[in-house]
Amino acid sequence: MAGNLVARSIHDLTAGAWFGGSLMGAIGLNGAAAEAKDPAERTRLSSLGWKKWAPFQTAAFGAHFLSGLAVMWENKGRMAKQDGVARLTVYKSIVTLAGAAVSLYAGLQGAKVDKLASEGATEPKPGASEELRAAQQQLKILQWAIPVFAGWVIVLGAKHGEMQRPKNVFKGLAR
Repeated sequence: MAGNLVARSIHDLTAGAWFGGSLMGAIGLNGAAAEAKDPAERTRLSSLGWKKWAPFQTAAFGAHFLSGLAVMWENKGRMAKQDGVARLTVYKSIVTLAGAAVSLYAGLQGAKVDKLASEGATEPKPGASEELRAAQQQLKILQWAIPVFAGWVIVLGAKHGEMQRPKNVFKGLAR
């Protein structure tokens, strides 16, 4: 039981780090970088901030994945017997993997923008290459898609928690 509490806590905290870090980056970091007086500094500052966050984000994803496996192992009996638990676990795993893929793709697009944006624009400017414009436009969408996926994972985790209430376990086992 104590192992499950530790794994569940790590799983929830790392989902929170994913959500909070991505939302703060989209609003705080990118918003602040866009206010830089020197346009050449905008992309540099934004890229620098995201590069500093990337190792922590990667560690959070790794811990989230490993703690998720531990939670599933601990709850394998419930998954096999309680109606809806396995289905929700598969659904949450798909959402998590899709969100991780979106986060990875955003990182790759961010690296592309950092490499291509010689003038440091954070928004597509007239005269920017089509490759740079496309990467910047994709990043505008991705920066908001990431916290949506992370929040979705947190909501599904809360649903899992509700399924562990004794009355819900009983109802799920009775089906």
